[in-house]
Amino acid sequence: MYFEFVKFLNVQLLDYRKELLYPELVASTRPSSKEALATEVWHLVGESFQKHFRSAASILQQNGLTPGHLKVLMLLSPGEAMPMGSLAQGLSCDASTMTWLIDRLEERGLVERKGLPSDRRVKTVVLTPQGLKTSALVKKRLYKPPAELLDLDEETLERIREVFKASAPEDDAAAVSAGT
Repeated sequence: MYFEFVKFLNVQLLDYRKELLYPELVASTRPSSKEALATEVWHLVGESFQKHFRSAASILQQNGLTPGHLKVLMLLSPGEAMPMGSLAQGLSCDASTMTWLIDRLEERGLVERKGLPSDRRVKTVVLTPQGLKTSALVKKRLYKPPAELLDLDEETLERIREVFKASAPEDDAAAVSAGT
């Protein structure tokens, strides 16, 4: 009986606090300035990204890949061999981690290691035909826009594209393959 009473009081107190805090919570969700609106939009972009990331993890799992494998596949360009050291730099990982990732991708027939003719110490990695197919399939599924985005008119989509293009970092894959 005592516990039921405490539980009752606890619920009553929580409901009372909610009533007191509700106007404050609502006010904090209503942007009162351009910065507040931008903060809310950026927060929602982050939440959308997290939702997409969970979906992406499922897509990768269905294809027997991990996020690390995807990063390697994203850095490799069709028909271009890339030094393992450059791949490790592009992923900000050490050589042993890169070796492990490439070993797994090679076991699945998605990449092939080759020697660099000008320096036999350097190993390069290139996508195999199966790797090209898998990479294209995964990218197609990952980059499929959500319905909410498809519901927007072209003008709005073009404006969103402009904003994100302006804030996009330099193409890391191009910088890595160029050796910068």
